[in-house]
Amino acid sequence: MRFTCLAILVLTPVCVYCQTKGQAKAPAKKDARADWPTYNRDLGGSRYSPLTQITTGNVANLKLAWTYKLASDAPPGAGRGRGGAGGAGGNSEATPIVVNGVMYFPAANKVVALEPDTGKEIWHYDVAGTAPSRRGVAYWPGDRNSAPRIIFTAGRRLIGLNAAKGTLDPGFGKEGEVDMTVAYNSVPTIFKNIVMVGANPGGTPIGPPGDGRAYDARTGVKLWDFHSVPQPGELGHDSWEGDSWKNRSGTNVWGFYETVDEERGIVYLPVASPSANYYGGDRKGANLFGNAVVAVDAATGKYKWHFQTIHHDLWDADPPAAPGLIDIVRNGQKIPALAQVTKSGWMFILNRVTGKPVFGVEERAVPKSDVPGEESWPTQPFPLKPPPLARVSMKAEDLVTAADTTPEHAKACQELVEKNGGLNNAGPYTPWPFRPEGAPVKAALVFPGGTGGANWGGTAVDPKSGYVFVMAMDDGIFGWVEKTKAGAPLPYDKTALEGGRGNFDVRVVAGGNWPCQKPPWGRLTAVNANTGDIAWQVPLGITEELPAGKQNTGRTGLAGPIVTASGLLFIGATNDNRFRALDSKTGKELWVTKLDRTANATPMTYEARNGKQYVAVSASDTLVAFALP
Repeated sequence: MRFTCLAILVLTPVCVYCQTKGQAKAPAKKDARADWPTYNRDLGGSRYSPLTQITTGNVANLKLAWTYKLASDAPPGAGRGRGGAGGAGGNSEATPIVVNGVMYFPAANKVVALEPDTGKEIWHYDVAGTAPSRRGVAYWPGDRNSAPRIIFTAGRRLIGLNAAKGTLDPGFGKEGEVDMTVAYNSVPTIFKNIVMVGANPGGTPIGPPGDGRAYDARTGVKLWDFHSVPQPGELGHDSWEGDSWKNRSGTNVWGFYETVDEERGIVYLPVASPSANYYGGDRKGANLFGNAVVAVDAATGKYKWHFQTIHHDLWDADPPAAPGLIDIVRNGQKIPALAQVTKSGWMFILNRVTGKPVFGVEERAVPKSDVPGEESWPTQPFPLKPPPLARVSMKAEDLVTAADTTPEHAKACQELVEKNGGLNNAGPYTPWPFRPEGAPVKAALVFPGGTGGANWGGTAVDPKSGYVFVMAMDDGIFGWVEKTKAGAPLPYDKTALEGGRGNFDVRVVAGGNWPCQKPPWGRLTAVNANTGDIAWQVPLGITEELPAGKQNTGRTGLAGPIVTASGLLFIGATNDNRFRALDSKTGKELWVTKLDRTANATPMTYEARNGKQYVAVSASDTLVAFALP
């Protein structure tokens, strides 16, 4: 699960102020399809744009159109780690939105409105205290009594701005702010007049809840709270032995967004693993709704169904993003479906009305933990289709060789394996072994590691082809469980060599580590959701330090893709600092440009008032936009 160190909010009379440079005046709209109005463009999470000006035939002509530098002066204490509270200056993960010809975006300690054809600032709003989420903002169109708003999170604050002026809207909450009590460091999901958020409660076993919550977009009044750890009398309460449910933290909706079936009014919550991540002896049972996609009524928060992707998680293998919604055809019948990816490397294709697997799921026996007091779940769910999208096991013959990369790399990896007591992997869901004090090191090697398979980038969906696209990483991690010191929150916990890092990689060249299994190390996959088969799969990313014939290794990356009606897929993500366009039918690379820094964000595309289609992406500290000449 994701967690964050929260900056302390001091309740001074004035904690937020605004500086207005202008006012966003929406030009006359030709076609609403030109916009990118939500984080995923639509509430179903498709990231599919109907724009066709940039095509497979001309994408190679894309040129840099404009840039917007993100300030890096986020306030001290604003987190920059994986669950950081803000600071979109040096490591932005934000996807801009474009609504009625205006772009909105979080930039370090402010939210900005930009002209999307020039990148020129229209207004900016400075946020004091905890910085705004570095992942994005949301737009509410308003009603007869309220002007349109930009709504975003800043730690535990939910803030509403007048979209035209960039000033606090006093009609929302208390003078434009709502105290959510528990922070959420991502993008609100707005459906009708409902603002839905997740939670980043922290990483300790006992602490704040990780519930999904909803607020009234007009007033800021709280509408509902879905208990991610079921309380007494609620479905799933008996999956927590004894009192282990009490004040249980983690089990949170940390994903960057939620997805909504607008026709049926259903919102889908991707709930993460319980705390602690790697030891569950204090929470025996299946631990619902941990590691589950949960469908609830968007208006009331009432439970509809759930599907648990891991029972009693010991690997921190969350469903890291909300599912992508897609209608598929199977045996001549149309099925409303969703595709849920996981950090464990699997994709589950479910009927989104019932939660039932479309292609079948088997409960298979998995190895048992030998940690004292631990009761690992004897089986785990394995989808029959599609096959895993990332490496889920490791054998001796999979270790990298000099022929794959370099002699220095292969030698360093062999030494790493020897230090950890060999390649001890029993396939998917290999448990962390118990190591008594003073015993020799014999670490488990688990695939995928802590950041992948798939991560928060999630999926993109092409409704025409039925393809679901996902970036996944083939990383591994060493580790074992040992007794903790007196006074620790848990009697046992996972650790590893190298200060507990345990990653299955080594530093061969300055500037980065190389994984120790044979390439590919990162892959982009297209799954045909109508059949459950892989349509195509390609390595994504290169290792420039290798000879030309060995560079196509794939690289690690967290962000996701988008897709267009003209048959293009755009993605940054990889740590080789590339931004790419591929043919969505075949996976063939059609255009690539090297950026100054990693585009660790999901891109977007839109048509500006000048009639041009642009593609934009955050490249760490700079927002960059491309267009045809």
